[in-house]
Amino acid sequence: MSLLQDSVNTLNQVPQQTVELASTQENLNLIQLLMKGGWIMLPIILLFFLGLVIFIERYITIRNASKREGGLMAQVKTNVLSGRLDAAIAVCKSSNSALSRMLQKGLSRVGRPIKDIEGAIENQGKLEVSKLEKNISILGIIAGIAPMLGFVGTIFGVIQIFRDVEMAGGIDIGSVSGGLYVKMIASASGLTIGILAYIGYHILNMMVERLILRMETDAVEFIDLLDEPGA
Repeated sequence: MSLLQDSVNTLNQVPQQTVELASTQENLNLIQLLMKGGWIMLPIILLFFLGLVIFIERYITIRNASKREGGLMAQVKTNVLSGRLDAAIAVCKSSNSALSRMLQKGLSRVGRPIKDIEGAIENQGKLEVSKLEKNISILGIIAGIAPMLGFVGTIFGVIQIFRDVEMAGGIDIGSVSGGLYVKMIASASGLTIGILAYIGYHILNMMVERLILRMETDAVEFIDLLDEPGA
């Protein structure tokens, strides 16, 4: 009876030891896990932080530029129709937004042909758009480079594994599978960062495109205002 009880206790300890081993492996924090990917993880992590900083900075900038100033066009229209161009220009200067700078450039050309005014507004609009798109292309570059760096890390890892196998003179399934597990971290990290950068790149581009459409609409409204008989 005692022998049977000892056998039962031994069987009960095996799953418990397995659970404890799994728990120890799961307790690896994120930094330790990433560092197992090798030296290639350093540039991948740098790309992640670079992309994060660019996305947050551009998102805030574009969001602030997208805030609609409801009274701007109304004040400009009132002053233009009243013949107070200096007051309209002063309103634009006090606003200090992309649209106000475009309108200010157009107001400074009042008295010239409409084509000249349109050209001035269009050129100012291109400058404003270039400011908004600053550094967004870097996110596109990160989206392409990060996955490739991850694959490079995995390839170097596989090369190292086969070199260790050759030096050992035999194949140890445990070491090979463990090495692959470690080196696949680089690929997973690179792909994840690449996907995030790709998403961020397109989010910012969509925000800029919506803002451009609104600026073009307001510019057309301003040109129509100058074409009115009383302007």
